[in-house]
Amino acid sequence: MRRTFLLHLFLLPFLALPAIGGAADRLAGTRPNIVVVMTDDHGYAPVGRHGHPWIQTSHLDELYDTSTRFTRFLVSPTCSPTRAALMTGRHPMRNGVTHTILERERMTLSATTLPQVLKQAGYKTAMFGKWHLGDEEPYQPHKRGFDETFIHGGGGIGQAYPCSCADAPNNSYFDPVIRHNGAFVKTQGFCTDLFFTAALGWIKKVKLDDAPFFVYLATNAPHRPFLAPPENTQRYRKLGFDKDTAGFYGMVENIDENMGRLLEKLKAWKLLDNTVVIFLSDNGMTPGGGTVRKAAHKPLGRDANGKDMRPYNAGMKGFKGSPDEGGVRVPFFVRWDGHITSGRDIDRIAAHIDLLPTLAELAGAQGPKGQVEGRSLVPLIENSKIDWPDRYLFTHTGRWPKRANPDEYQRKEFAVRNQRYRLVGDRLYDMERDPGQERDVSGAHPEVVKEMHTAFDAWWQETRPMMVNEKAPNSPTKPFHVLYIKQKAETGIPAWEPPAL
Repeated sequence: MRRTFLLHLFLLPFLALPAIGGAADRLAGTRPNIVVVMTDDHGYAPVGRHGHPWIQTSHLDELYDTSTRFTRFLVSPTCSPTRAALMTGRHPMRNGVTHTILERERMTLSATTLPQVLKQAGYKTAMFGKWHLGDEEPYQPHKRGFDETFIHGGGGIGQAYPCSCADAPNNSYFDPVIRHNGAFVKTQGFCTDLFFTAALGWIKKVKLDDAPFFVYLATNAPHRPFLAPPENTQRYRKLGFDKDTAGFYGMVENIDENMGRLLEKLKAWKLLDNTVVIFLSDNGMTPGGGTVRKAAHKPLGRDANGKDMRPYNAGMKGFKGSPDEGGVRVPFFVRWDGHITSGRDIDRIAAHIDLLPTLAELAGAQGPKGQVEGRSLVPLIENSKIDWPDRYLFTHTGRWPKRANPDEYQRKEFAVRNQRYRLVGDRLYDMERDPGQERDVSGAHPEVVKEMHTAFDAWWQETRPMMVNEKAPNSPTKPFHVLYIKQKAETGIPAWEPPAL
């Protein structure tokens, strides 16, 4: 498997957090319902409002128009790391997550999770879709704070690796077997449609309860294999795209349709004025049907005039798995009708580790002491002109070989980011003047390079002891396989009955 990069964030101890007061107090402790939708391998570019030349996303465009947008929201370059950071408010490697397989995707059991924090504040919690933080029973989401779970296993539907990370055997994007509250059910339909339907059914059931709710809806689409309902791929095939790219774009279009369903139901149920809706992706874009390293040079197809069509990535360098901006920058739309300004951009760098403290502040919840390293974004949401001290964000190559010494990889392929600069290895880019990373300015700013290298080395030394999965042996069994086979033999796999919406 190719080597990719894990984004990590490090807040320097000498940078003080901004005080939360004034206008920000209006949102603190207001206890809204919370819906977080996170797509897989979607990235920043495939949204109509982001200038994509082919994809039509009318519902995401509506969400864009009605949201406050963080235009420099950064995550990890691959799946499990971003999920671990989102769940804990701290760097993925500090949760033991240094890979997406080989037991190194397991989020340490010592971490307190976002749903656990919200449950302490009286929230009902549910997740739908992709977990990818451990398939062994103690690591599963129903053991980590979620009241309701409707998930697939492994890193994707149908995936299996020589370790514990694996989905139910022979699973498919169409009519998949899903683990619902610990038991397998057989569904009918396309996976993304099913996850949204299940989430809407649960919202409908709890919406009139006194307790607020938290929904974490993490689609496995548009991750490969690039399969989408035929009605979502036809237009792209007619435009001249190859099968894989049409499948990727078709999955994005299908996600957009489901976002429309979600927003329509929330509006019909009169929930938009007391529900925060957040949309993001887990890492940079997969470039259609191309491989990560060669995609920029591979045509996706030819248009009617015979011209090559290449991946659109909003002018950024890098795709999924890259230490560059294109590998880690994603959409981050925050909508809360009547409470959050619509149509506003915030250009301060923010990241996945900021989600837990942000939502905890809105919920009036106390975050776990000594764990959270992110910042609440509530002050910026209320006043984008507030004084916001700078900080460093770190990218490091994970996915080193099994049983390798991580210290041997400390200074191999890494990046450091603050508001103005991105350091990639020894190359320095001024992201404000050169967002496409075309000019190395390290020679003009050696002091910046030195400071970033020093900060990175300090971060590594603090983080290294927390990489708790490095010596874990690969599991001889695949829990989802074992549980599926056992249930099938003893009680069978019942059909899942979709909720009436």
